[in-house]
This record gives sequence, structure tokens and C-alpha cells, in this order.
Amino acid sequence: MTTPLFLLRCVQIGLHISELDLLTIGTVNDMYAEMSNDDWDYPEIATQEMMDRF
Repeated sequence: MTTPLFLLRCVQIGLHISELDLLTIGTVNDMYAEMSNDDWDYPEIATQEMMDRF
């Protein structure tokens, strides 16, 4: 990953430059990946009862 691509992802996520002192590159990548999952329509959402059984 190049520096411009990293900074672009930070802007797309909505991070402020001062927040980058608190985050690692891996955390920013994870946040970007999760952001792209926000629009996914999951066929079944787990309930608390399902989590308790798990």
C-alpha cells in the first residue's frame, strides 16, 4: 500500500489526521474493509439467544 492510497482510505473512512497517531495501518485497513460490508444485506442476523447457544 502506498502512502497516497493509505491517506485516501483515511479520508473515505472519515478519519482526521490527528486520529492517525492512535491507529495502526492494520486498524485503518480493517475499518475500511468493515465499511465496505455496511451495505451487505445479510440473510440472517444473529439474536442474543443464538449468541448464547454459540
